[in-house]
Amino acid sequence: MKTILVTGGLGFIGSNFIRMLLQEDVFEKVINLDKQTYAGNPENLSGFQNHPRYVFQRGDICDQTSLESILMENEVDAVVNFAAESHVDRSIDGPEPFVQTNIVGTLRLLEATKTFLSKCTADRQKAFRFLHVSTDEVYGSLTAEDPAFCESTPYAPNSPYSASKAAADHLARAYHHTFGLPVLTTNCSNNYGPYQFPEKLIPLMILNACEGKSLPIYGDGSNVRDWLHVEDHCSGILAVLQKGRLGETYCIGGESEKTNMEVIDTLCSLLDERFPDHAPHAKLKSFVRDRPGHDQRYAIDFSKIRGEMDWRPTYSFEDGMAQTVDWYLGNREWCENVTSGKYQRERLGAS
Repeated sequence: MKTILVTGGLGFIGSNFIRMLLQEDVFEKVINLDKQTYAGNPENLSGFQNHPRYVFQRGDICDQTSLESILMENEVDAVVNFAAESHVDRSIDGPEPFVQTNIVGTLRLLEATKTFLSKCTADRQKAFRFLHVSTDEVYGSLTAEDPAFCESTPYAPNSPYSASKAAADHLARAYHHTFGLPVLTTNCSNNYGPYQFPEKLIPLMILNACEGKSLPIYGDGSNVRDWLHVEDHCSGILAVLQKGRLGETYCIGGESEKTNMEVIDTLCSLLDERFPDHAPHAKLKSFVRDRPGHDQRYAIDFSKIRGEMDWRPTYSFEDGMAQTVDWYLGNREWCENVTSGKYQRERLGAS
């Protein structure tokens, strides 16, 4: 495969994936299609804008005509779909953008791919791959005693966000079984690491603590998540893209189940050592009303990808959290540009 189209490549996970592709020389050409909403930050790929194998194209995955043109003109060999609205709180405040991007956008991308492949040779059709990136939230919530999510876990989404991702997953599966599209799907646990938008738990807590602000904790902080470093997630996606069996789903997890309170206490301890201002940072913790429909526990059984591809996460929770804290402390200008909205003002000024 020579040319890959990555949708949503200015977002948190997409930009880390593109960095990995360019650093490891995996594809001859990497096309990044991004609408540049609030989560699409060009600074996430700072230093790569002029890379000889990188092409950025601003666009919307809901624009099927444009998608077909990109696929045809570049003779694309693979598509990895990261483009999505992904913040649960935002989906509670306003579900419609999630339906539009996550469901309609995935439909348009699948349709554009189907049209493109219908005009390709049999060899190109056979080699082509479409990888749809999803979440473990489509499986709903676990109790403390439940086994971890796996590829056969029934879907039971509990938020507008997870419902929209579940619908997109079903569309991707249907286009494989009905139309023969070479689809692969991955469902990951909670990601963390560099370039994550600071409305998410870990960067929000780091930045608030550095400014001496409150560290808001939903409910009693007992909700459990399996934490996956974004670089491990990206390596898992690439493994599935290269080795996955068509039509299959692969769960990608971090082997790091922690309560929200454990996450925040770890961050506070790391910041006490590295950023003594406002220490002890644990005194900044506060409890707020729980999120509506808040899932109690997520956990991932990734034995399928481990068995088929010998993949497993390389970051321990402790090492990954330390690396993440160090990254945010060392990239304060990026943080300031995001939290102030400067990156958006610069984009609008250039439009």
